Amino acid sequence: MLSRQCSVPRLMLLLAQYVYTLHQQSSRHSLISAQPIMRLFSAPVLAVAAALFSQAHAKSSWSFKDAQLKIQGKGAGSEASTVTKDLSAASPVAGSLTLAPSDTLKLSLTLTSASRPSRPHQAFLTLSDPATALEDAFPLDVKESGKATLSLAHKDIPLQLLAAAALDARIVLGSFGSAAPLAAPVFTLAPAGNSDGTPSAAQTAVPAAPRYGKLPDLHHTFRDEPRSPPAFITILFAGAVFASLPVLLGVWLTLGANLAHLGEAIGKAPVAYAAFLGSVIGMEGVFAAYYVSWTLFQVLPAIAVLGVVGVVSGSRALTEVQDRRLAGKR
Repeated sequence: MLSRQCSVPRLMLLLAQYVYTLHQQSSRHSLISAQPIMRLFSAPVLAVAAALFSQAHAKSSWSFKDAQLKIQGKGAGSEASTVTKDLSAASPVAGSLTLAPSDTLKLSLTLTSASRPSRPHQAFLTLSDPATALEDAFPLDVKESGKATLSLAHKDIPLQLLAAAALDARIVLGSFGSAAPLAAPVFTLAPAGNSDGTPSAAQTAVPAAPRYGKLPDLHHTFRDEPRSPPAFITILFAGAVFASLPVLLGVWLTLGANLAHLGEAIGKAPVAYAAFLGSVIGMEGVFAAYYVSWTLFQVLPAIAVLGVVGVVSGSRALTEVQDRRLAGKR
């Protein structure tokens, strides 16, 4: 008994082979008559079996249908200047289509496989320059239903292709499986310049192709070493700083600064006060050394050490001040 998984074309082919075998046997043995069987499996039945078998094993291919191309301008009167063409996979559009700098190319079509709308894994519109063999591909926006669209402006085309006199446009479709891919020429595109006949900015801005070769020598001019300001300026500002110290002490005395507890404070925390004042004076010395001759890599370690000393000793000195404040001493 035949399996249920056997397809109809396969079943018809087996029946045709069986009838042919009976016919051969009937020709050898005249006692066996195959006329009733031959009437049952007549020529139309065999033809249907062969047709079904060939259709099942026919190789499908990718194609497209309902393809329409529009080249639409921008601004007033764009509808009147719109160019519409129907595309076919069998033959390209006659003549060349002009794409001005303000135009936009719009493509809509339905992709098919074995005459059924399908979505391939790859679908592109390619533009190639036959003179230089340069080519670029623009992917189509394809939906699950097989409907594909593409909107391509003049500025989206590479500069090297815009400089060409004419570009060959092809629809390229391909996918996994046994379906044959498609690379069908559909039209010829001619990038145009400005309306006054001059080349567009994109066409005149084609960069030169890079070439490997000897480059000119590089002569680097180093900047002069930084110099200190004149000594007069330095002495002037240093004198202004030292002259402000008596003014600062006078302001403290005017505001009521109390120096009576200076001896008591130093007696309770001599190390803290000495280290804190020493770190402040040392920091000023580091800045002076940096101004005169030190580099930044010499200054940073010294500042790090003096900063740690100042933070630790300063916290101890502030603790002593807090104790005197809590004791009611000012």
